[in-house]
Amino acid sequence: MASKCADCPMKKKAEANPRTLMSRIWKWHTTWCPGWNAYRKELAKH
Repeated sequence: MASKCADCPMKKKAEANPRTLMSRIWKWHTTWCPGWNAYRKELAKH
């Protein structure tokens, strides 16, 4: 299953403005999101 995290609008906004509330929510989200864990594993393979 291919992850869609690379194209995630929430991720892009968080990276563009790392000090915003949205960025903090996104970072918290990555601690439990199964899709994010799959995305990290995909990146590790390349």
